[in-house]
Amino acid sequence: MYTTRPAEFTYHRPTNVEEAVALLADLDEARPLAGGHSLLPAMKIRFSTPLALVDLGSIHGLDRIERDGDGIQIGALSTHASVAASQVVRDDCPMLAEAADQIGDPQVRNRGTIGGSLAHADPGADYPTVVKALGVTVTTVGPDGSRQIAADDFFTGIFTTALEPAELVTSVRVPVTQSGTGGAYLKHKHPASGYAVAAVAAVVSVDGGTCSRARVVIGGVTGVPAEAREAAASLEGSPVSDEAIAAASAQVAGALGDAIGDPYASAEYRTHLATVLARRALTAAFERAGA
Repeated sequence: MYTTRPAEFTYHRPTNVEEAVALLADLDEARPLAGGHSLLPAMKIRFSTPLALVDLGSIHGLDRIERDGDGIQIGALSTHASVAASQVVRDDCPMLAEAADQIGDPQVRNRGTIGGSLAHADPGADYPTVVKALGVTVTTVGPDGSRQIAADDFFTGIFTTALEPAELVTSVRVPVTQSGTGGAYLKHKHPASGYAVAAVAAVVSVDGGTCSRARVVIGGVTGVPAEAREAAASLEGSPVSDEAIAAASAQVAGALGDAIGDPYASAEYRTHLATVLARRALTAAFERAGA
């Protein structure tokens, strides 16, 4: 029987990370609650039925965004809107601000959080693709203490991550975009949800008209963000040109052998979109790098 009423649960509102971790470890079938845009709808249709919710909203300091040496430290409770509007992010990693501004709609951007999005690991979400391309490091805290997880190792499957039971994302560290480096994030979004049907994050570095480094990551097409390594390798060491970009984009499909499909978009259509978006994203990234 269809219902829009969640199953019964207990509600807890800790005031620090240690208390939150202890609650998650001690309570049966407990889930952390950040912005709630993914968890609460799932609870309403009883796709998710936690026995306890641990609301992280009262934990002070998890919404800070600040420059930290050659990186940007972003607290897990920073909303998409605050990431998009942050002058620090806009100046030092504009691709991340650009991606945050494309998430959902204003209501989602004002409540959803970067930590919640990463931990949820939806294949159509925007942040996973971007943080992998940028080489972000995710900081977590759990019963065994704190650890640092590279974005490359964080996403392990559809809606699954490297997080251990009772472990929370507390912050992410984003490398500052250096001179001579440019990035771009483009997506074809689902008209109803705003999720990515296909998306591409491209980061390139240019030295004297030659591509010295490239990274191309595809989102929305496979269960986890897929890195198009052969496409990136074909660019490195070569002069920047439209022909080189076109040749690299043509190799993106080779990284998408396990593409997924649904009634809105088939696997073949998603793969085609990825190749088109890759060409556009690479062109924009090279322009921003000064090529």
